[in-house]
Amino acid sequence: MAVGIATTRVLVLGLGNVLLTDDGVGIHVIRTLERTLTGRSRPPAVRLCDGGTLGLNLLFELDSADALIAVDAMDLGAPPGTVRSFDHAGLDARLAGKRGSVHELALADLLAAAELTGRRPSRRALVAIQPASTDWGLEPTAPVAAAIPAACRIIQDLLEDWGDSHNGPRDADCGALRAEA
Repeated sequence: MAVGIATTRVLVLGLGNVLLTDDGVGIHVIRTLERTLTGRSRPPAVRLCDGGTLGLNLLFELDSADALIAVDAMDLGAPPGTVRSFDHAGLDARLAGKRGSVHELALADLLAAAELTGRRPSRRALVAIQPASTDWGLEPTAPVAAAIPAACRIIQDLLEDWGDSHNGPRDADCGALRAEA
């Protein structure tokens, strides 16, 4: 029997540093979801979290999560603004290989620590966006900014796929954890 979104606790975790242009796209996606999900019916099953660059400090966030969707800038070897998603097996394979960013290492370490403590969510996905620049700057570049709505749609589709097919992604808790710069 599939577990519906109403009973599955999903953590949507944005990673990155908003001081480094496209590196902060995971946080920009979370902020966009916070705005676009406002006003919808929001039972507490989906938590949007700005994980910033906190790494293993996010382990406690996984305590109450049955499922995880991580969002991050990642070198995909593709044109800037390309968005790709990896399911649990694809995510594990992606993180087992060569790391393209410090966040991939942090996410791999976070999931490994969660595995050791029995807290690794069985459902996992990664939504990755190809950066154009990680130089100093507070806003993403044009191609990455244009990719944010597509990343949000992928996340919403994952929530629907993981949830009850006739209820859809009804749940959101837009609480956020802010990393200090």
